[in-house]
Amino acid sequence: MIVDDQHYDVIIVGTGAGGGTLARKLAPIGKKILVLERGEYQEKESSQLEDVDVFTKEQYHAPEQWFDRDGEPFSPQTNYGVGGNTKVYSGTLMRLREADFGKVLHKDGISPAWDLTYQDFEPYYTEAEKLYQVHGRLGDDPTEPPHSEEYPEPEVAHEYHVQAVVASVAKQGFHPAYLPIGLGNEGRTDSEDTGITPALKSDNVTLKIGARAVRLLTNASGSEIKAIEAKINNQSYLFFGNIFVLSCGAVNSAALLLRSANEAHPNGVANSSDQVGRNFMKQQLSVLVQLTSATIAGQFQRSVSVNDFYWKDDRGDNFLFPMGHIENAGGILQDVIFAESPPIFSFVARLLPEFGLRQLATRSIAWWLQTEDLPDPENRVRVKGEKTYLDYKINNFEAHDRLVYRWLDLLKVVEPDYPDLFRSGVHPRSDMPLSVVAHQCGTCRFGADPATSVLDLNCRAHEVDNLYVVDSSFFPSSSSISPALTVLANALRVGEHLLDRLG
Repeated sequence: MIVDDQHYDVIIVGTGAGGGTLARKLAPIGKKILVLERGEYQEKESSQLEDVDVFTKEQYHAPEQWFDRDGEPFSPQTNYGVGGNTKVYSGTLMRLREADFGKVLHKDGISPAWDLTYQDFEPYYTEAEKLYQVHGRLGDDPTEPPHSEEYPEPEVAHEYHVQAVVASVAKQGFHPAYLPIGLGNEGRTDSEDTGITPALKSDNVTLKIGARAVRLLTNASGSEIKAIEAKINNQSYLFFGNIFVLSCGAVNSAALLLRSANEAHPNGVANSSDQVGRNFMKQQLSVLVQLTSATIAGQFQRSVSVNDFYWKDDRGDNFLFPMGHIENAGGILQDVIFAESPPIFSFVARLLPEFGLRQLATRSIAWWLQTEDLPDPENRVRVKGEKTYLDYKINNFEAHDRLVYRWLDLLKVVEPDYPDLFRSGVHPRSDMPLSVVAHQCGTCRFGADPATSVLDLNCRAHEVDNLYVVDSSFFPSSSSISPALTVLANALRVGEHLLDRLG
């Protein structure tokens, strides 16, 4: 074991949305900050699919296996590298709806209220939108919560085929809206370019890559973290600090806490409530594909969302429970998560044998449909030795299925209006498997009550004075939209708290 001879004011584990943003927030104050990242730097092009062979290479999977509730191994689609999953995400940066922070009745149960409100997060949403250069437009989406300022950048124009759908859906009385997207001069904004790179311009910030966190070490009473052990090139290092912040992702942050069990924390650090790892959520995600009559570009940005069914459907099947969020997928050759849709390819091969992967990528547009899954204490992260287990059973499926078919019905109305653009009648669908953990959250929920939460309202562990978590682990509920902007906003919020604490 090599003991690092430095002592750090803050040690941040992970460079994704939470960790990278927090590093930038804290860098200017001059405190000594260490950032540990288990992955390496990646090529800039890693956020785009350069060819259809990505669908067979699984190049966006972690170099390890996790195990499902039956003990079967799988390769998780999660990115280890500087910038984390923001290097491969869609760039969608939406605010949770105002009512998402309250108690919501769903078909299969309750989405619990947060102990903070939308108004508590609103200033940090605004700050995050500026930092990550969010393009959007207010006024089109009836579910959009109030903004203290306009979006900092103009909306992204729709691709030609997408615009046709938007126009036709609007004629039906629905409200397609411009999707908030984080875009810089060189493509989607991410936490490497926006967070880590600016932070490293400060001499007080050190980044160590290829550094996999192994365990946290506490003092004898367990009230404070004293050091973190990490492996770099198969050598164990010990890093000492005053404040420790985890941003490893909802699965890996929980797994690190559980693996750090000691005499003071026999069930895992910060886990006397037995809540660490529980209430894992990842939303239900499906992709629905429209086939086009002519070749289109395989690369274009997502640009539209439809939230008319977010809370209920009082026009179609009269389903008066929340259903979820719809957005276009962007060009398939640009949409990394689409690589997780093999059932679509077998479907197309069976019904349209003349279609290969490249034809699918350049003769179609895709739609993502997202429905909130509800916190379930039995949906959880467990560890056994070096193995990470992810026990997960889908819930709220009827609401999601209705969302898919409601959108399919609308597409069937749209397509006859544009016979030169769309091939009607065939709409491949794929539901994302367990390995897609793109919207993972909930394993270290925050709250005012230590008996039912892991973190307090500043995302500090109830039991450990100097331990914080700033990834999506803190979510008490998942909502139906991407958690990314809320993670960014929360990192800025927690960063403000830490600035006060550090003086």
